[in-house]
Amino acid sequence: MARTPIWKSIATTLEGEIAAGQYRPGDKLPTEAALSQRFGVNRHTVRHALGDMGDRGLVHSRRGAGVFVAAKPTEYPIGRRVRYHQNLTAGGQTPSKQILRLETRLPDEVEAKALRLTAEDPVHVYEGLSLADDAPLAVFRSVFPAARFPGLLKRLGKGGSVTEALRAEGVTDYTRASTRLTARQADATQALHLRIREGAPILRTESMNIDPADQPLEYGLTWFAGDRICLVVTPD
Repeated sequence: MARTPIWKSIATTLEGEIAAGQYRPGDKLPTEAALSQRFGVNRHTVRHALGDMGDRGLVHSRRGAGVFVAAKPTEYPIGRRVRYHQNLTAGGQTPSKQILRLETRLPDEVEAKALRLTAEDPVHVYEGLSLADDAPLAVFRSVFPAARFPGLLKRLGKGGSVTEALRAEGVTDYTRASTRLTARQADATQALHLRIREGAPILRTESMNIDPADQPLEYGLTWFAGDRICLVVTPD
C-alpha cells in the first residue's frame, strides 16, 4: 500500500484541529519552526502542507506576520450609499487602507466617458489596498475629475476616507449610480497585494458615484479576494 506523504498527513492533522475548534477563524497557527519540531520534519515539508491548505482556502499567510486560519467571508453591502469604513465597522471589523498610488494624469477612454470629460481633462487617481482587521480584502482604483477637486489628492494622502475628503471639497452627499460585477483571476500584482496565489478567483466591481445633481464624481474599480468577501446587493 502506498504511504501517505508526510506533508499531506500534517495538513490533514492541522485541518482536523481547525475543524475541532482548536484554531478558530483569524487565529494564527504555530510558526514553521514550531510545526517542524512538533512533527519532526524540516520546514520545507511544513511549508508544503501549509501551501496546500492555503490553496484550498483553509488558511492565508500575511507577509512578516505568519499563517492564519481563514475567517468567514466579509459581508459587504452594495447599495446606493456604499461606505467602506461604515460597512466594515457595522460588521464588527476594523477597516483600514494602504495607499499605493496618488497621481494626476490624463484619463483613458473609459474614465473620460464615465466622468463625462474630454481626453484633455486631467483626473486624480487614488489606488490602494483595503484591509479588514489588517488582512487584505481588496485592491482598488478611484478616479476623480481633477478640476472639480483640486485639493483631493492632498487630503487623501493624509489617510482620511474618500467620504471625508470629498466633504472637505464641498460634496455633502453622494450615491452609487451603478455597480457591475465580474469574476476574474488574480494577476501576479493583485495576488501579491492580496496575499493569494496567482490565478485565484477574484471579484471585480466597476462602479460610478454621483452627487445629488446627478453629476459623476468618482469612477471606481475594485478587485476583491474571492474567498474573503460576500457582496450583498441591497435594495434602493
